[in-house]
Amino acid sequence: MRIALIRPGLGLRDEPRLGSLCCQEPSALAVLAALTPQTFEVVAIDDRFEPVPYDQPWDLVALSVGTFHARRAYEIADRFRAQGIPVVLGGFHITLCPDEAASHADALALGEAEGTWPTILADAEQGALKSRYRCPDAITMAGVIPDRRIFTDKRYAPISVIQYGRGCRFTCEFCSIRAFYRGRCYERPIAEVLTEIQRAGRRRLFFADDNLLSHRTGAKELLRALIPLGVRWSAQLSIDVADDPELLMLMQLSGCQAVVIGFESLSSTTLRAMGKGWAKPEGYAQALARLRAHGIMVYGTFVFGYDDDTPDTVADALAFAMKERLFMANFNHLQPYPGTRLYERLQQEHRLRYERWWLDPRYRFGEAVFEPRGMSAAALADACHKARTAFHSFAHMTARAWERQANSRSLDNVVTFAVANLLSRRDIKRKHALPLGSGKPPLTPSTTTLPDSGP
Repeated sequence: MRIALIRPGLGLRDEPRLGSLCCQEPSALAVLAALTPQTFEVVAIDDRFEPVPYDQPWDLVALSVGTFHARRAYEIADRFRAQGIPVVLGGFHITLCPDEAASHADALALGEAEGTWPTILADAEQGALKSRYRCPDAITMAGVIPDRRIFTDKRYAPISVIQYGRGCRFTCEFCSIRAFYRGRCYERPIAEVLTEIQRAGRRRLFFADDNLLSHRTGAKELLRALIPLGVRWSAQLSIDVADDPELLMLMQLSGCQAVVIGFESLSSTTLRAMGKGWAKPEGYAQALARLRAHGIMVYGTFVFGYDDDTPDTVADALAFAMKERLFMANFNHLQPYPGTRLYERLQQEHRLRYERWWLDPRYRFGEAVFEPRGMSAAALADACHKARTAFHSFAHMTARAWERQANSRSLDNVVTFAVANLLSRRDIKRKHALPLGSGKPPLTPSTTTLPDSGP
């Protein structure tokens, strides 16, 4: 069998697509390749920068789908199915919206691929695909080393995406992670993580975990194992790592260069409303100082649109990010993803402007899709866009670059700072007001006239 594994893009514009060097490897496709027997021919296709080969003789097509990519994924799937080629859809969005996705696929893979893909392949080979495959609860990541050979003809960013664990112990209202993993958190054997790093053959790593150091005992064991490898790594973490001196030292010794931390808000009231009441904004500055003292750059993210938020709230967050001279920052309005408590609440309160914004042809990237209390939807979107643009102005980038403990601690950090900020500046301009999918009318009525069956 000849199988196409596709990573759908966000949307299409008439301008040239970004080159592959601006994109990270889609690790989900490498996991699927690793789970596929050698008797199958597997080809990876990245819709972000290369054309989808509809005219080739595929026996099966599989797409890994996030919510922002759903409309484009359905367009691709519908076109293959019109040619009689069976399509499998999987990923976060498909798992949380299976009824919606069903009319665009021959089979749905719900949950983690390790518990569905081998069975799907066996059934496809027999011409007996079932409509849905659900991953069992007792799944494990052990024994699966992502197969990066499918990327050998593509020039991705020179950084390897590695995953140690899945899930997050926190229960933020706006996050879909807990819904997808059904509240489970688990890790891979550290020996297999090290094997993957060595096979990848790169010095720079990004850990794709939702919260890499969430479970301290295993995290410290992982960091000790990384020390002799001489790597430079980044990851998403929670701010509480700064309260553990031993963990901070291990992060530094193991090569931690930068971390992504969701500060979300500078208001304790808003943090409690998010389900993140454990975070203490009065301690953010001290936590950042401890991270900088260990040479670690910080990418901070903020979320706006809760009931007490106003345009001044966004301006205050921008001022904080500049005062702390963060390596990078993002200023996002709340995005109600299907399957989250936030989506369900806003739906019940009749505050969604687009019931299924990810499919609505009127939606444009960066638009607020719900009605906030403290400002209009347009004012919320505008405040966030202005903050992102201001933070990435050349004057502000220069001011932040002069933070000496972390951002300009070494030549390597200086180069990383410059490249990351310039790419982010470009990305903000490229994505702003982008329609999802091709921007054309949907191929089938089901993409816009869906029954309200819920996520």
